[in-house]
Amino acid sequence: MTGREAQGRPIGVLGGGAWGTALAQMLADDGREVLLWAFEPEVVDAVNGAHRNPIYLPTAELAPTIRATGELSAMAALDMLLVVTPAQHMGRVLGAMAQHPRDLVLCSKGIDAATGELLHHLAARIAPASDIAVLSGPTFAHEVAAGLPTAVTLACGGGEAQWERLAPQIARPAFRPYYSDDLAGAEIGGAVKNVLAIACGVVDGLALGQNARAALIARGYAEMLRFGEALGARAETLAGLCGLGDLVLTCSSTASRNFSLGKALGEGGNPAALLADRRTVAEGAFTAPVLARIAAERGIAMPIVYSVGRLLEGAPAREVVAELLARPLRSETRA
Repeated sequence: MTGREAQGRPIGVLGGGAWGTALAQMLADDGREVLLWAFEPEVVDAVNGAHRNPIYLPTAELAPTIRATGELSAMAALDMLLVVTPAQHMGRVLGAMAQHPRDLVLCSKGIDAATGELLHHLAARIAPASDIAVLSGPTFAHEVAAGLPTAVTLACGGGEAQWERLAPQIARPAFRPYYSDDLAGAEIGGAVKNVLAIACGVVDGLALGQNARAALIARGYAEMLRFGEALGARAETLAGLCGLGDLVLTCSSTASRNFSLGKALGEGGNPAALLADRRTVAEGAFTAPVLARIAAERGIAMPIVYSVGRLLEGAPAREVVAELLARPLRSETRA
């Protein structure tokens, strides 16, 4: 089925959090029917009854062509699903669904903590009949829902044929996808930037200044490149929307959940209490220890990622920053 032929069919969105709801609204903005699966019955009731998601995206008035369901079986017949579950629940949700050939567009950012797999590897293992794509880039949910201009990477494991099928269904006047075939790059950029956003939040919470934040973004990007290239990603992908673009966005705004978590840690907050008190997921908190473990196994230098892991274990923020600043002097272009 071509993209043009599929444009009249409903699109499914798996995940009724802020990002899933925003994507559903973006897709439905031109009258397209969208079926949104949400885990929480109260989200299903609010979307269907009031055309709102007051828990996760209270500012958005949702299109009437969005219908919510709490039953995964209701999604089974759809040919295209945007998967927007938290990264650590993706395997369980996909495993509970009927499996048949379809397009799975992975929109979550993270690495599976239990297996250390990139999410497209996890999805391919659980749903081998599906064609996998990854959608990633600098995106705040409330801006996408409001129809503000946004550009993303759409990495297609099925190459240009899948791109030609998916792009017409996803693209909207204010939502512009760019093609890639580098799934690893698209995923690694989104996963690593979440951890670096926590670090930038700590800089803000400690009032260390804009110089420190700029330096951290640049050195964090170097870590992203080292990790990505070691796992088969291309440097040009990580220099694009899904890497550097996403890094700049989430490392400079309290609208980022990961940045906000880091800011609270820098201000002296207890990691366990902060994470227990959050209804929305700061994926970087789950990704940091996995990244650190993989980096250690492969001999990849990622001192900022290691430091975020120590913070999440309860190490004092000022102590961790002092250790980073005390590292031996070295060439900027070497690990």
